[in-house]
Order: sequence, then C-alpha cells, then structure tokens
Amino acid sequence: MPPVGGDDGYRPSADEEFMNPRQQAYFRAKLQGWKDSILREAAGTLSQLQVDTLREADLTDRASSETDWSIELRTRDRQRKLISKIEAAMRRIDEGEYGYCEVTGEPISLARLEARPIATMTVEAQERHERQEKISREE
Repeated sequence: MPPVGGDDGYRPSADEEFMNPRQQAYFRAKLQGWKDSILREAAGTLSQLQVDTLREADLTDRASSETDWSIELRTRDRQRKLISKIEAAMRRIDEGEYGYCEVTGEPISLARLEARPIATMTVEAQERHERQEKISREE
C-alpha cells in the first residue's frame, strides 16, 4: 500500500486494472487528507471564534465583524456537508462501489476522480442529471 497522500509519487493510470487495491488506497488517502484538512480549518475557526469576542465599540465595525463571521460559519456548514460526502466516498471504497457511476454502473474517469474524488456519476450522467434538474426547476 502506498504511503498516505501518495508520497511515493504514484498516480492512478488507465494502463492498470480499474480500482485495483493500489488505486483504492490512493483515493482513500486522498479523501482522508482532504477530510483532515477541512477538520483542521474548522478547529482553527472555532478557536478564533472563542478568542474574538466582537468587542468593537463602533457599531459599523461590529456589524462588519458579525457579517464576516456569518460568512465563515456558512462556509464551515458547507464543509460539514462535504465531510459527509467524503465519508460516503470512503464507504463506497469499502463496499467496492467507488469509482463507478451510480446511474450507469460505468467506471468514472480517473481524471474526474482526481479532480473530484467524491464524484458519484460520470460526466455524461452528471450533465444529464443537471439538465433534468434545470427542466424541473423551470416547470
């Protein structure tokens, strides 16, 4: 198994069996590293919130600080949702379903998984899904 984070320079290749154990280990390490990074950022935000007590005397400064923290907290909420998607992808690795489109069952391209390791659909299936959502919203 390659070192966590792919420190040995390994990159999945189309020349090898799709989702072989080495590819699975690579993507698991990539997902775990992403999750760890998000958790570190969240811990930093929490520490900063505890330190900053918003003591600005000027109402404009206080409003600006509160707006900044509101944006930061919304970002953290999006990242919390992202963590659940990362964990779902790791479960798919455990179940042998990772890397395969949930709609067509076809392999998702390695390039797509590199760019978006939580992808659950091929590009084509994702585009069809988005077109159908757009049509539904317009009706």
